[in-house]
Amino acid sequence: MRRRKPPQWARYSDAELLRLRFRDLRLGLPRRAALQRAIRRLRGELAARGILLEPHFWFSDEWFSPDGIPGVAIPFYLAHPRLERLERRMSRSVEGGNATGLMQILRHEAGHVVDTAFRLRRRKLWRQHFGSPTEKYPAQYAADPSSRAHVRHLDGWYAQAHPAEDFAETFAVWLSPRSAWRRRYAETPALAKLEAMDRLMRDVRGHRPAVRSADRIEPVATNELTLREHYRRGLLRRMSCDFSMIDSALQTGFAPLQRNSRRPTRYRRAETCLRQARHSLVRHAMAQTAIDEYGARQLLQLAIERCRERRLWMRGSARVRQKNAEAMIRRLARAGLRGERVRFTL
Repeated sequence: MRRRKPPQWARYSDAELLRLRFRDLRLGLPRRAALQRAIRRLRGELAARGILLEPHFWFSDEWFSPDGIPGVAIPFYLAHPRLERLERRMSRSVEGGNATGLMQILRHEAGHVVDTAFRLRRRKLWRQHFGSPTEKYPAQYAADPSSRAHVRHLDGWYAQAHPAEDFAETFAVWLSPRSAWRRRYAETPALAKLEAMDRLMRDVRGHRPAVRSADRIEPVATNELTLREHYRRGLLRRMSCDFSMIDSALQTGFAPLQRNSRRPTRYRRAETCLRQARHSLVRHAMAQTAIDEYGARQLLQLAIERCRERRLWMRGSARVRQKNAEAMIRRLARAGLRGERVRFTL
């Protein structure tokens, strides 16, 4: 079997790549081995549940499943390792860049696909438990870390963004093998949504989908936008988020260095300190407050990202830095449990 010749842009510098339009990448169908394995696994999970559905996939500028189309758009950067490296440099992370994260997102998008394919949002049971699917998507959503009415699957308490996202997140948890959702969500309002999902899936099991369109919406092949403009727009969306709850906790022991000042010996990058202590800080938050592991990890990750964006440093000995980091994560956990909100841009 002949190996595919690498694209010319795989040798480009970041600056050269950023000048390209999306259509210049000439991306076809998802062929990368890791993507193909994940897609086969998703289709296998659906088949194991008796859901007669094989979503189609194409490359676009981000993850989404369009209304009325039972398929999934995959972000362009997952097409090739060179594009992944650019994404990591420009966005600091790669959504779906590892096997676990990729399956989490695919299961979420499969929730939208199943909803569309079987026209589930028309059903009374859908609306009773998830709300109105026609509700307008907000520019931002305010996530309540203390909420027990939503499942916790993707980052950012994403089930709280919109009724359709609540449905997709609930489906992802229901579909995930070994999720033990009855035990995990016992005695929480989210359990009723999962049980409703179970009833809906029993209804469609073994049936052919009503919607079978194979259209592809906003494929990279027709996108005239340059990669530079794409990343500029992403940065502007990120800057519009409200992280005042996070920033208020990053005070004692966290500080920016003055411009042109030399770094004192006992200063360390706050982002690095928090990453290195990630596991102990999560355990500390769970032991000292009533927050669960998902909430603790989410809040700590937001703190790490804010430390990087604000270029914060931590001062003092290793013992002092750990003490300040623990105080910070306790403040965040308690604020989240009080119902203080973090605002994310959609």
